[in-house]
Amino acid sequence: MARIKGPVWKKSRRLSFSILETNEELKRRQYPPGQHGPTRRVKLSNYALQLREKQRMRYMYGVTERQFHNTYLKAVKMGGNTGHDFLALLESRLDNVVYRMGLARTRRGARQLVNHGHILVDNHKVDIPSYSVKPNQTIEVKDKSKNLVVINEALEATLNTVDFVSFDKDAKKGVYLRLPERNELNAEINEALVVEFYSR
Repeated sequence: MARIKGPVWKKSRRLSFSILETNEELKRRQYPPGQHGPTRRVKLSNYALQLREKQRMRYMYGVTERQFHNTYLKAVKMGGNTGHDFLALLESRLDNVVYRMGLARTRRGARQLVNHGHILVDNHKVDIPSYSVKPNQTIEVKDKSKNLVVINEALEATLNTVDFVSFDKDAKKGVYLRLPERNELNAEINEALVVEFYSR
């Protein structure tokens, strides 16, 4: 299975965007990595802006280029607002829903929980991170995994969840209620630029 590797903080600085959505990566150094990072000022072309936005979105959700493009093609076939449908499909991935419920601190950690078989969807084990969760499906932690330290620490660090999921911390069980609205997602992302990139 292909994975996105390498230091996340360096990628965040390169893209001037918090991939982990915490802004911790940009607090100390708000300039690109490398010896010329603090002084370099380059005006980006339209193509470069579109490419940078695509990379921001792709790294944030932690998917490979092929997965990302295939998801875009599905969004086009849905016939609605392509950008919003694209984001909704990415948010519906099982690893992302697990992350949104607070069972992991990062999407990478959520993907590992799914890969290792700790997550049930409607009482069936699903170990495919890209599995598309449908509205009203139930996500829960397997009984044998409910005492995992990594899950309990993540739940303690999670103050609240997004409105499109409900979650019971005691039972470690939640429901994916509906597709997210655009205003519930990262406001820094400009999905229209990504659609323009693939529409060239």
